[in-house]
Amino acid sequence: MASLRGAAAIVGVADDASPTGELELSGRALETAMIVAALDDAGLTIADVDGVCHVGSSVAMAEYLGIHPRYTDSTSTGGSSYEIHVEHAAAASNAGLADVIVSVYASTPRSDRKRGGRGGPGRGRPGPMMMGPNPAAEWEMPYGIRMPMGPYALSATRHMHEFGTTPEQLAQIAVSTREWATMNPKARFQTPMTIDDVLDSPMQTTPLHLFDCCLVTDGAGAFVMTSAERAKDLAKPPVYVLGAGTCHDHQMISQMPDLTTTAGAVSGPNAFAMAGMKPSDVDLLMGYDSFTITALLHLEDLGFCAKGEGGPFVEDGKTGPGGSLPMNTNGGGLSYTHPGMYGMFLIAEAVKQLRGECGARQVPGAEVAVAHGSGGVLSCMSTIVLGTEGTLS
Repeated sequence: MASLRGAAAIVGVADDASPTGELELSGRALETAMIVAALDDAGLTIADVDGVCHVGSSVAMAEYLGIHPRYTDSTSTGGSSYEIHVEHAAAASNAGLADVIVSVYASTPRSDRKRGGRGGPGRGRPGPMMMGPNPAAEWEMPYGIRMPMGPYALSATRHMHEFGTTPEQLAQIAVSTREWATMNPKARFQTPMTIDDVLDSPMQTTPLHLFDCCLVTDGAGAFVMTSAERAKDLAKPPVYVLGAGTCHDHQMISQMPDLTTTAGAVSGPNAFAMAGMKPSDVDLLMGYDSFTITALLHLEDLGFCAKGEGGPFVEDGKTGPGGSLPMNTNGGGLSYTHPGMYGMFLIAEAVKQLRGECGARQVPGAEVAVAHGSGGVLSCMSTIVLGTEGTLS
C-alpha cells in the first residue's frame, strides 16, 4: 500500500454552529465565510488556494471564489465526504498536484425550513446515495421504511438480537456525548441528561428514541491542507495526516452484507496500518454519530473493542469526560450540530484538540486523533488518523 504518512497536514480549520440551531448566513456567503476563516486560521488567503473540494460542485465553488485551481474534487459520499477529501488532498499534495487545498461545507436546513425554502448547498437535491438509478425507491421505500432512521433501527435491532445490546447501553452514548456538549458554548443542547431521559424521549423507529437520533441544525465548516514542508511555516501547529482509508459495501440498507458490521472494518485497519499505529495509541475518537448505534458500530469496527462488545464497552461512560476513550468532544451530531453531512465537524474538532484549543473540553496531552466518517445508510466509511509533530518520529 502506498503511504501518505506525514506527507501533508491540515493547517487551518473553521466550524460554526449555534445554540439556537440557526445561523445568520446561508449558501455561498456562509461557505465563503468558512473558507476565509479557515485560511485566516492558517495565515493564508484565497490567493494562495490552488485546490478546491466541494460535495456539490468544486467548479462552481471555485468560480464563485474567483480562482482557477489546478486540483478539483467533487467527491460526495454523504457524511464521509470530508474524510475522503482529506485522503484525496493528502494524495494530491504528495503528488505535487496542488499546493493549498480547501474543502468547505455549509447547510442551513433549520433556517431554510422556517423561511420556507428547500435548504442551502447540499439541500434540495438528491443525496449522494440517491443519485442515478435508485433501487431503494422500488424495493425498500414502498414497504414503509422510515428515513433516515429506519436503516439504523434495523442495524440496532440486529445488534441487540445477536449480542444482547440494550437500549440503556445505546442511551449511554447519548448521555456521554451530552456531557461533552455542556462544555461547548456553541452546542445546540447543553443541559445534562440521563439514561432515563433518553429512554423516556419519544420512540422514533424501534428501538431508537428521539435522543438516540442526531439533530437537524444549521452548520458549516472548512479546512485547509498543504504539504508537510510548507505547513511548518504557517500560523498554527500542523496536524499531520498519518493514515487514511475508505471502503463502501452497499447503497441501500437491504443489501448491507452484515447489519452489525460496517465497511469501517476495512477502512479503519487500513488507516491504522498506514499510520503505523493501533487503536490503543488513539487519544481522541471523533466518530460519526448520526445515531447512537452508528457510534457503537464504529467502536467495534475500528478495533476499540471486539465485535459485539460495544454495549458493555460504553456503559461505564468511558467515552465521556474523564473516560479512557474521549469520543465526540464537541458534543457530536447528537448534541452539538448536524446539518446533514457531519464529517466536516469531526475534522475541525480533531484538529482543534490536537492543537490544544478546546478550553474546558480539552483532552489533556492529545497527540493522536481519529476522524471516522459515515456516509449513506452505514454505506461508505472513511477513516483518517491525525497526529501532532511529535507523532512523526
